[in-house]
Amino acid sequence: MLVAAVQTRPRFGEPASNVRQAITMMENAPAEIYVLPELCTSGYVFAEQSEVEKLAEPIDGPSIKTFVEFAARRGVYVVAGFAERAERIYNSSALIGPEGVIGVYRKIHLFDRENLFFAPGDKGFPVFETRFGKVGMMICFDWFFPESARSLALGGADIIAHPSNLVLPFCPDAMVTRCLENRVFAITANRVGEESRGGHTLSFIGQSEIVRPDGVIVKRLGGIDPGVAMADIDLARARHKRLNAFNDLIASRRLEQYRYDDERGETVYDNSIKGEPIGVPKILNMWEMMPFWKAFLTELGFSPVFSDPTNKKTI
Repeated sequence: MLVAAVQTRPRFGEPASNVRQAITMMENAPAEIYVLPELCTSGYVFAEQSEVEKLAEPIDGPSIKTFVEFAARRGVYVVAGFAERAERIYNSSALIGPEGVIGVYRKIHLFDRENLFFAPGDKGFPVFETRFGKVGMMICFDWFFPESARSLALGGADIIAHPSNLVLPFCPDAMVTRCLENRVFAITANRVGEESRGGHTLSFIGQSEIVRPDGVIVKRLGGIDPGVAMADIDLARARHKRLNAFNDLIASRRLEQYRYDDERGETVYDNSIKGEPIGVPKILNMWEMMPFWKAFLTELGFSPVFSDPTNKKTI
């Protein structure tokens, strides 16, 4: 089956134009499943809450309706990232098929200033049936947490559709590991361009890609221009989790040996220490020991400073 990662350059606050751009790119690249970037309808760098409220749409809003019409007309599937207005506002992605909206995923691991504007996802990591196979979704920063892809694999996903707005350089290569450790296909659709608003500037790295269950990068785009990465894949590859006669990636797990608590039944990792960066920032502080990466990311306009959420160069 033909799959495609569609790498767009959306303009902030212009959903109708952004949707037209995406539709045109898909029309010129015949495939059966398309994956579009995170927040591909609205743009990413919000300056204030009122902008999110203005640009968010319900699942039956005009942007998703346009994608539904395209999917029905072409008999295809589309995964598109958008700001979803529901009981709260979520950073979401919709799986759309010829019959309409099949399902919605709401981003669970919000990145940086997204926490100011979106509610964290509340639907877990659902997996949906299509006529080709099972599709699960995660969004951008979710990749940083291996539980995301593993949850989708345990749910039976053949393909992980991965709408993204990547600014850090790690994900394109890291998805090789995510595919290897779960034996799934991954379609990561990133955007390109720069957004500078409200004192915050982000440059998006592109490099949309399609990765096989054996870790082979079938297709990867560059980091500057919009484009479509396409590949003909065999979903049967994702349904064989056995590495050899003795090792199965799912059945060979030793769940009883994976310890999360100490002997007192308390969590070993203490993330409540005040004044200390926690979670991902704690990991990223390793840059202090890696001058190359620190210099590289500083050149891109980032700095490993986590204590000031108003710093426009804070990751």
